[in-house]
Amino acid sequence: MLKYVDTKVTFSEVPDEISLCINISNCLCHCKNCHSPYLAEDIGKPLIYKDTHNNRTVINCNPLSELIEANKGITCVCLMGGDSNPEYINILGKTIKCHKLKSAWYSGKQELSKDINLEFFDFIKLGPYIEELGPLNSKTTNQRFYKVENNKLIDITYKFQKL
Repeated sequence: MLKYVDTKVTFSEVPDEISLCINISNCLCHCKNCHSPYLAEDIGKPLIYKDTHNNRTVINCNPLSELIEANKGITCVCLMGGDSNPEYINILGKTIKCHKLKSAWYSGKQELSKDINLEFFDFIKLGPYIEELGPLNSKTTNQRFYKVENNKLIDITYKFQKL
């Protein structure tokens, strides 16, 4: 099960998009001096879970759909975390696409999980936060922000950095 702690609509997490950012808990990365260390805890409300109906398991994404419906005017949903369950991240990405919105995923891992289906995402951020290298808007950052085109990752990290 994936749980979320809070949400915020931003203009800064995904370039050129009005994004509903959803902070997912139970982060496995434990980056030194993380800006949101509380997300390492297994806390929050279910964002996706399994229901059992008539002796079969059904994935329930209603909480995500409710968050989307409550935030009219967004153009993108950005999942912040969720490295603990790539299968569910794929399901959330697919659900976002069903709402005809762009989808983004912020992973704290250095490399993309082989279990992630790029078909469900328009943007992916990879890399742990390393304080001395800075965040995405730093020219020395280790983190990378990609646009997904034809199942390939195209680095557009430069869009966060001022000239």
